[in-house]
Amino acid sequence: MDIKENIQKASYWSWGKCILAAITLVLMTIWIGNWWLLLGLPIIFDMYISHIVPWNFWKKTKNGDKPAAWIEWADAIVFALIAVYFLNIFFFQNYQIPTSSLEKSMLVGDHLLVSKASYGPRIPNRPIFFPLTQNTLPVLNCKSYLDWPKWGYKRLKGLKEVEKGDIVVFNFPAGDTVCVAMSNPDYYTLLLSQGSQQISRNPQLLNGVKLSNSWERNHFIMDLGRKAMANPENPLSDIISRPVDKRDCYVKRCVATPGDTLELRHNELYINGVKQETPKGVQHIYEIKTTGVLLNDKFFETYGISKADRADGGIGPTYHLPLTAEKAKQIEQLPIIAEMHQLDEPPSNDGFSVYPFSSDYAWSRDNYGPLWIPKKGTTVTLDSANIMLYERIITAYEGHTLEMNNEGKIFVDGIETYEYTFAMDYYWMMGDNRHKSADSRYWGFVPEDHIVGTPLVVWLSLDPDKSFLSSIRWKRFFCTDF
Repeated sequence: MDIKENIQKASYWSWGKCILAAITLVLMTIWIGNWWLLLGLPIIFDMYISHIVPWNFWKKTKNGDKPAAWIEWADAIVFALIAVYFLNIFFFQNYQIPTSSLEKSMLVGDHLLVSKASYGPRIPNRPIFFPLTQNTLPVLNCKSYLDWPKWGYKRLKGLKEVEKGDIVVFNFPAGDTVCVAMSNPDYYTLLLSQGSQQISRNPQLLNGVKLSNSWERNHFIMDLGRKAMANPENPLSDIISRPVDKRDCYVKRCVATPGDTLELRHNELYINGVKQETPKGVQHIYEIKTTGVLLNDKFFETYGISKADRADGGIGPTYHLPLTAEKAKQIEQLPIIAEMHQLDEPPSNDGFSVYPFSSDYAWSRDNYGPLWIPKKGTTVTLDSANIMLYERIITAYEGHTLEMNNEGKIFVDGIETYEYTFAMDYYWMMGDNRHKSADSRYWGFVPEDHIVGTPLVVWLSLDPDKSFLSSIRWKRFFCTDF
């Protein structure tokens, strides 16, 4: 049978599928901006109409009988995996809330449908991966992606830009290097911790060492930590690295966008000097002293305090519990409450409790900033103080080398300079459960190439504090109010 005959015998259904597939390919080509994809048009035409190449050769039998059931199943599974692969890249991703950092806006056990098209999907850094996995294959416990080929950062046109107040899913910025045995806290916090432990055990390590600024201090401590963790006998010695899009996903609220100046004053958020309205789900920890009465499970359930939020809350009669302003007012009126106030951590004396872990910045989680959020194309003057703020941007996110010598001279890519121009936009993310959230206050800026998408809807919600059918939060289904 020749090509002309095949074309004449093609059904209206085949032509319809061919035209639909061709239109889809053309639209995807325009969206992606890679015109080489149009070479797929002849393939589509042949698959549906001309049939020159036997694309389904593996399904054919010698005697022309219907293929075995397992072949039909394999065909369906392969098609489904390919469809899921493209949907996962360009449109949607599932995400489960693992921690209470966004309570009460989002609950532990919420399963979210995340839109990647909202901010524009990214072309994968590692395009060959197993669908519906992030970085590890379950059961096999190995990488779910291949390290070749490697593609750079490119984001397609989205429906909107990231805005203040958006709930955003993003790849963990400090997740480029991961300690397999302990992913939380992050690798860089572990280095500081391990290095500090070395100094505590061996104070003589500081003999003859001159640390004139925070840059030198942090690098000295981290080098000690790196050596300690490199010891094969150290259970933290197994270290791996991950590309941007294969780092663990986090979800937080964007509170500041590129070019903003952020500040926290006594737990109140200010952007560009203007006090921001507090989202209704935001929680802070309150110190609660009862008249001697011990709080029970009924109390916690009544006021929506999950087991995760009760952790480290105390055993009474003094408690430290995260509450919304509304719940705090209700509890304060109870006759069993003797005293109650919101915690407010004063500025740190040494500045080493929050990012950038520098004595030049006497900040705390509740009194933070002012801090300017880097914007693409903006140039800043570098000095021995703000180099701590921008070091990871320059090195880890934008791929340059950065050094500062004993005379305070700064070198980027080996060239002495006192200026740096940002190549990307950056964002500041915080959890609504402000005192129980590992967020930008502890690991800094979120680069634009780490942005994944924004939640559309809760499609399933399971309460980890309950079991079986009672764990299903029916009222959370199809919730979009974040």
